[in-house]
Amino acid sequence: MNKKVAFYTLGCKLNYSETSTIGRLFNKAGFDTVDFTDKPDVFVINTCSVTEHADKKCKKVVNEALKISPNAYITIVGCYAQLKPKEIAEIPGVDMVLGAAEKFQIVDYITDLTKNPKALVYNQPVTEANQFISAWSFGDRTRTFLKVQDGCDYSCTFCTIPLARGNSRSDTIEHVVEQAKQIAASGVKEIVLTGVNLGDFGIRDGHRQDKFFDLVKALDRIEGINRIRISSIEPNLLTDEIIEFVAGSKRFVPHFHIPLQSGSDKILGLMRRRYKRELYANRVSKIKQLMPDCCIGVDVIVGFPGETREDFIDTYNFLNNLDISYLHVFTYSERENTLAAEMSGVIPGSTRTERSKMLHILSDKKRRSFYDTQLNKTDEVLFEGDIKDNFMHGFTRNYVKVKTEYDPLLVNELKTVYLTKISPDGDVEITESEEILAH
Repeated sequence: MNKKVAFYTLGCKLNYSETSTIGRLFNKAGFDTVDFTDKPDVFVINTCSVTEHADKKCKKVVNEALKISPNAYITIVGCYAQLKPKEIAEIPGVDMVLGAAEKFQIVDYITDLTKNPKALVYNQPVTEANQFISAWSFGDRTRTFLKVQDGCDYSCTFCTIPLARGNSRSDTIEHVVEQAKQIAASGVKEIVLTGVNLGDFGIRDGHRQDKFFDLVKALDRIEGINRIRISSIEPNLLTDEIIEFVAGSKRFVPHFHIPLQSGSDKILGLMRRRYKRELYANRVSKIKQLMPDCCIGVDVIVGFPGETREDFIDTYNFLNNLDISYLHVFTYSERENTLAAEMSGVIPGSTRTERSKMLHILSDKKRRSFYDTQLNKTDEVLFEGDIKDNFMHGFTRNYVKVKTEYDPLLVNELKTVYLTKISPDGDVEITESEEILAH
């Protein structure tokens, strides 16, 4: 019998795409991929280190893995593994830690599944992670996360990602297009483009000057993919030409996720962000002018050093007045080797929690308000296979989450529906149209 491997992914969509690619490496080496609870011979935990809470999650997952399969070989990869390999090596039960430059050679490193008395650490400086390694998620019939860019050249004072993933680097347009065609052939109907700094995509070697907009135009011509979604893009890199192209595209959907981080120009300066809030407001205005029903998500950080109550209220009011659809709220946490960790004006934890709660409430109101604008309209939904209380869910092109009674024939199907009302749990209920879009 083949050895069994199980995976657990913490963090972003990019991590999910890379976990899938690592899984395919194990499959080629003769391993069978199994569920986390199926007593595997090997656990691979792909980590995040955006917040301190993410680090604690890694330790908890290791403990749970040992309960399930005490003799399993446990390997840790990902951002946390690059930033703090020695700290991870001290976690009881961990056998190997691989850095950013080593994780895609994981099968070569695992030559013996005997538990190690002390974890083996292979972790070169992040500068050695200078090649682009392609990745895309597999296993969800509905959508695939396709990695097209990695690393970041920005120097935001709160962020450890450049330390964990290295400098910005990208795939070629030709290779991305080829992968997208393979994904289309597998029956997947939606591709989500992912990267650390997606808008910085490009090959710039003196001979070619490919940009993210060039990639968008190339992918829009691919037959067989119904939807392409941009996962997240910096406001200073979201150009008018990208917005205008998406507005006229049949494949790129009207949904943008645009990090803001703060609505205070003072705090944006302390964060070393590359824009001011006026530019952000202009991006939102441009999108809504061309795509009134577009869904716009926002990342925002509360409790950054030096954020006075006035600064926070400035952010709150700015977000409240913006025509946006939802927020991803992050409570600032100090990260080693970042400039922000050395800044004065540290915000008490209780204040950070209070501000986070206020923005979460605002996010709920924004989402409800956005959903209200979509009621009594017909839209196209891509249904997923998850079942909860005999209901299944799906998303419209503009990221409205809908629910209907489970029907196995609807899984991975695009169907035109009528959005009727918002249910008590916040999802949108539908009346099915007779027209099923055949693709």
